[in-house]
Amino acid sequence: MIRFFNTLSGKIEPFKPITPGEVKLYTCGPTVYDYPHIGNYRAYMFEDLLKRFLKFMGFKVTHVMNITDVDDKTIKGAVERGISLQEYTKDFTEAFFSDIDALNIDRADFYPRATEHVQKMAQMVKGLHEKGYAYEKDGSYYFSIAKFKNYGQLSKIDLSGRKVGVRIDSDEYEKESVHDFALWKARKEGEPAWDTVLGLGRPGWHIECSVMSTKYLGETFDIHCGGVDNIFPHHENEIAQSEAYNGKKFVNTWLHCQHLIRDGEKMSKSMGNTITLRELIEKRKVDPMAIRLLLLSTHYRKILNFTCDALDQAHASLRRIRDFVYELENSQFPAGEKKSVVELIDDMKQTFSMGLSDDLNMSVSLTAVFEAIKKGHILLSQGTIHQGDAMNLLSALRSVDDVLGILQDKNESDLPLDIVQKIQAREKARIEKDFALADKIRQELVEEGILLEDTKDGTRWKRIQRK
Repeated sequence: MIRFFNTLSGKIEPFKPITPGEVKLYTCGPTVYDYPHIGNYRAYMFEDLLKRFLKFMGFKVTHVMNITDVDDKTIKGAVERGISLQEYTKDFTEAFFSDIDALNIDRADFYPRATEHVQKMAQMVKGLHEKGYAYEKDGSYYFSIAKFKNYGQLSKIDLSGRKVGVRIDSDEYEKESVHDFALWKARKEGEPAWDTVLGLGRPGWHIECSVMSTKYLGETFDIHCGGVDNIFPHHENEIAQSEAYNGKKFVNTWLHCQHLIRDGEKMSKSMGNTITLRELIEKRKVDPMAIRLLLLSTHYRKILNFTCDALDQAHASLRRIRDFVYELENSQFPAGEKKSVVELIDDMKQTFSMGLSDDLNMSVSLTAVFEAIKKGHILLSQGTIHQGDAMNLLSALRSVDDVLGILQDKNESDLPLDIVQKIQAREKARIEKDFALADKIRQELVEEGILLEDTKDGTRWKRIQRK
């Protein structure tokens, strides 16, 4: 039985999809106003783990992630640079996709962009107005939270001190501020605007996700995810406007992950302690799969402290897994298989699934993997692994890696061009019997974090911690 902590109910409860065997999943995507920092990927990695696990358990998952390409931040950036909204958001959108590919995050089935759904957003606002949940002021439309009796059900926010009819136009505001929020903003000089049934204007941030999620997943769907900072006001407002408009429950299960901090402090641009994925990979030569493992290793509802020591530990753990796989793939074993290895594999897979079934308890699942590797190494040292055992162990590790996503098939296309050229130059030096040059290049590659091993089947490479 799979159980998740549902933010809506405030407790861990059994997960039961609306349609047996199928899961409809919506995850809040990037607001493409700047290059994302490593903290942004904590949520995306947790969501990738969730989706991969559900698929591992046999569910068909339909995943939608929005791209917020029109809001206060994107408009401000475009205006400051004197370019169009589309031109301003293009590079940041491409950077996001480049980063998730580098981290081996499975792409969603749909990436709807807010600017592509403005007319539908205006129609929804018009409907809310007709139903009495929204009111107009100077061409802008606001949601009246006093009209929605269940407001606060997700965030458990205290409404007792709220002043009726106080409006707020900003997309983001203080967590304790409980105001009627903007659904539609009247046209302002110098800002992009769309001609709709409401007149010229643009959507508020919150209405965007309500429209895009229901378009692809239906008026009620299974899971909605995001970071804890999305609970209020964004997700609370999504629930209010969606349920008021459709007259039915919006989402059954809400999952939220905690923040990533850096060296014990909150990561933010204002504090100057942000670091991008690109900087870690290209400038600091960090293996992206070590970053992935680090982001996965802490339970999603706990704060993750991103430190150099933690990254070193992730590198070491990744190396343990890769080295074990390498031994299984490249050693010679006698024919046959042993019952004890079959039992070892069954225990690993059962405990791995059990841990993730309990609110994605990755600690239990990773422990199961490393315990199996530890026992496997002992069997290797004793010479008791047979060919069937090696194949079964490899198959089991590849199976759990369908969830972990850290073991990628390695070929030269996985490496930067300069590294590939060095490997080729070394091979040429060996062929020409210039062993001094070959050894020199090999040592340079070690310093770059690439270890070459010459075997009877040719030269193989694997990543190691950069010296």
